[in-house]
Amino acid sequence: MTAPGSLSEFLSTQHSVIRVALTRVRGSSPRNEGTEMFVAPEALWGTIGGGQLEFMAINAARDMLRDGVLHQDLDVPLGPEIGQCCGGRVEMKLTRMRASDKWAAAERATQRDEALPHVYVMGAGHVGRALANQFQHLPVRCILVDTRPEEVELCTANVETRVSAIPETDIWGAPAGSAFIVLTHDHGLDFLLTSAALERQDAAYVGMIGSATKRVKLRNWAHKHCDGQSIEHLKCPIGASGSRDKRPSVIATFVVAEVMAELTSETAATAPTGANQAPLRGHHHDRKGRSA
Repeated sequence: MTAPGSLSEFLSTQHSVIRVALTRVRGSSPRNEGTEMFVAPEALWGTIGGGQLEFMAINAARDMLRDGVLHQDLDVPLGPEIGQCCGGRVEMKLTRMRASDKWAAAERATQRDEALPHVYVMGAGHVGRALANQFQHLPVRCILVDTRPEEVELCTANVETRVSAIPETDIWGAPAGSAFIVLTHDHGLDFLLTSAALERQDAAYVGMIGSATKRVKLRNWAHKHCDGQSIEHLKCPIGASGSRDKRPSVIATFVVAEVMAELTSETAATAPTGANQAPLRGHHHDRKGRSA
């Protein structure tokens, strides 16, 4: 049985659940301290890293459910004894959840979702839609923006979509630390949106699709029309360290890797590591939602 689409739904539909939490991690391990997984008799939510460690935790949790055990602590060396070679050691706390525990876990998941970085894909063409298809599976809130409703309609990804007559306003209203990927159907609009994103000076990532020549043209345009604005922190071409393959899905793969590297470079060690592994559901998510 697979888990429902959100942790809240999972917890509300499963009567008996064991919370598995990594309470201490020493050395190398698949997941960080604080990671959670939830185990029901025939369903799971989240992961503590897979492999034998996870199998042991699941079996122990289901034994607890069967035998009526409320608490259990496990201390597992990640070595040849269990068929893993990480070399670290993990301590876990397994707890049968009360109604109040389920409520608290759902609240933590909601807070993690609210804290996820925003990724604005400015342009719903072939590459923009390919980006949305990949970002929907990652721990970000992806917003696909375009002036053309017919292009936005083609998006099938589980992300927020916006038809925006003035897409600069979406950039201006974005939270600090957002990522902006600019790839519209119009080079002039690309320049305007990229300049707006750079002007904020608080973006985690600003990238514009195009060649080195396009970058030079933007630099000259910004110098002339934007009070000498610097494009030093702009990624253009985007995904340039990857392949020469021009297929949208391939371009999107390298761009997504580039963006995620920036978003996680400073926060990976301290970011929440809970169990929310499902595609992100944003506050105002509606696959075909619209905002003027």
